[in-house]
Amino acid sequence: MRGVLVIGSSSPIGRAIGRAFAADGDTVVGVALEEVDEPAFTRSLVLDCASAEGAEAAVEAVADVAGRLDVVVLAAAVMPVAPITETTDAQWRAALDAVLGTAFAVSRAALPRLAAGRQADGGAIVAVSSVNAFLAAPGLPAYAAAKAGLEGLVRQLALEYGPHGVRVNAVAPGMIGGEGVPDAAAGYPLGRAGTAEEVAQAVRFLAGAGFVTGTVLPVDGGLSIASPAAFLREDLRGRWI
Repeated sequence: MRGVLVIGSSSPIGRAIGRAFAADGDTVVGVALEEVDEPAFTRSLVLDCASAEGAEAAVEAVADVAGRLDVVVLAAAVMPVAPITETTDAQWRAALDAVLGTAFAVSRAALPRLAAGRQADGGAIVAVSSVNAFLAAPGLPAYAAAKAGLEGLVRQLALEYGPHGVRVNAVAPGMIGGEGVPDAAAGYPLGRAGTAEEVAQAVRFLAGAGFVTGTVLPVDGGLSIASPAAFLREDLRGRWI
């Protein structure tokens, strides 16, 4: 039974991640900026993990409840939608603090404990990035910059902590159900939006994949491998042969 910390547990993806690990019998602590009522979490905390104090408290909570820390999931995010000329300083800082500041503070607090544990299958950090880190979309300068920075941090930590038995990876979701108009993902190779549960299963896989580190796994229905022509030409939609 693993000790799992989920940062950003109030979102649909965060909740689904908690349920996926709980189904394996893991002890899961969820942390968010608001109260979360989700039975999958053994304990739910309200903390700002962009601060050193909040990050340390979150890590200590897992150690208190589970007696160990095996997996950290970084799923916190804020997504301001505005072109850069209309993006405020507050929106920029909010996106970078929620995504990158939180990832930095929590990783700094958790990595010594993950490395010291030297579990049989190694400790793991899994970050929730986005296809917007590498596929540009209008109106998302702050969000895209934050997620791209997150992926850079993932690679850096994977390099530095691989010798200590810690694996660091990320998932990059595309459009997930409930976001945008219902048919917005019709041009994806799989022809639909994804679900929070599908993202959670990818996170769960990376948490246990003992020889995978420093990678970003798209969970996007094939969006990231599709030619732009597939989205611009009606006669190509649905013809992925």
